[in-house]
Amino acid sequence: MFQSIDSYAIGEIEVKRSRFIAEVFYIEDESIAKEKIDEIKKKYFDAKHHVFSYKIDNLERFSDDGEPQGTAGTPLLDIIKKRNLNNILVVVTRYFGGTLLGTGGLVKAYSDAFTLALENAKIVNKTNGIEYEIVANYENLEKIKYICQNNNITIKNIEYGEKITITLTSIKESYEVLKQNYNLIENSKITNENIVINV
Repeated sequence: MFQSIDSYAIGEIEVKRSRFIAEVFYIEDESIAKEKIDEIKKKYFDAKHHVFSYKIDNLERFSDDGEPQGTAGTPLLDIIKKRNLNNILVVVTRYFGGTLLGTGGLVKAYSDAFTLALENAKIVNKTNGIEYEIVANYENLEKIKYICQNNNITIKNIEYGEKITITLTSIKESYEVLKQNYNLIENSKITNENIVINV
């Protein structure tokens, strides 16, 4: 189990006329991180710096993007690690205000912007889980919903046909609990064994 943000958040501060815009994202792979960084560079194309840091499991990356070494990307990564966050990307865009802040001032400004974005974010516990489908009769739907509520199983979708097909996510142990109720379920199959879920 690990902690991350639920989706997206933003925080902005101004220090001596320099604007620091921190945006945080939940990410699951490096390609998404690179896409988000590119998007922000295009969005704030006239900004002087786009500093970033991200952590996905044991993969850690950061960039000072032209700021003095160790004053921007590294402090962001330090915050990520200190708070035990994972699957997270932060990009801090700086519009230079004409006044040099010095190394200590830069570290504080980038850190404060990121901290504000985290305060605006929803921090959640996440773990590895699975997605699966079950087929059942209409008469058993409420009983299945009850089992789901009591075993941290999330119902993602219900298709209504001759019978009901329900798409769910949970940890594997909860799936096994649901499968034990054979009298309620006609069929079940795992559709994705490698997803991350909120717990």
